[in-house]
Amino acid sequence: MNKTKVWISSMRLRTLPLSVSGIILASFLAAYQGVFNWAICVFAILSTLSFQILSNLANDYGDGVKGTDNDDRIGPERAIQSGVISPKEMKKAITINVVISLILAMLTIFYAFGSANFLLSLIFLALGVGAIVAAIKYTVGGNAYGYNAMGDIFVFLFFGLVSVIGGYVLFAKTIDFVVVLPAIIIGLLSTAVLNLNNMRDIESDTKSNKITLALKLGSQKAKTYHIILVVSAILLSIIFGILFYSSPFNFIFIIAFIPLCLHIKKVNNTKIPQHFDPELKKLALTTVLLSILMGLGQLL
Repeated sequence: MNKTKVWISSMRLRTLPLSVSGIILASFLAAYQGVFNWAICVFAILSTLSFQILSNLANDYGDGVKGTDNDDRIGPERAIQSGVISPKEMKKAITINVVISLILAMLTIFYAFGSANFLLSLIFLALGVGAIVAAIKYTVGGNAYGYNAMGDIFVFLFFGLVSVIGGYVLFAKTIDFVVVLPAIIIGLLSTAVLNLNNMRDIESDTKSNKITLALKLGSQKAKTYHIILVVSAILLSIIFGILFYSSPFNFIFIIAFIPLCLHIKKVNNTKIPQHFDPELKKLALTTVLLSILMGLGQLL
């Protein structure tokens, strides 16, 4: 197997669009409030992509050395699992990515705050370090929170609240109520993506002693939880549209409800775990679509 292809695969490119959905929406809302800046937007997206790649590499390493990625696992074969990349090589790649993530985070902070907002710079530097630690500790180490049913909470916090609210503060230097519901919505859908992944892997995670919330709930309750997450995001989107209504174009995001409703039906009717896998990409891309349409609707 080509080593370059394995490295690219280990970055899990299909997860990257979801990771920037919060920054995309925050950027639209910043433009809506008249505080958008292209340099901040670009560096925020690059930083987020770097954090996500770091998380993916660390996940490959953590699950690989623990034996969680094995022949029982559903989904694409991982780098360490394949034997093409060694744990030592993966650790080196993680270290390099940590450095890149820190540099990009500091550049984002510099372009956003300069020397005029020292306190905000410190807060965002702490958030950047926290994101790096969270990315690594998801599966790496003896007390990895992804193995203790805590992944959903961290995904909601970092993909939703930190990404959207934090992203907006980079532009506006303050928090505005307009970003609260969007942050919760993106957080709920991002958590749903993780839950779908964990529902797919319940059997292999049970054998590997990886305790996820989906595993603790069991297949049927995990489905119910999943549907609640997606339906809650839909309802909150409607409330957002009503609260910040200025024209019918604000509700253009309803287009994204079509794939979301089809997704709910598919998940509810699925009996075979392997059939959850195609839905991961669909839900992730629909979340990106919703973030774009919600933001665009406010500008039209």
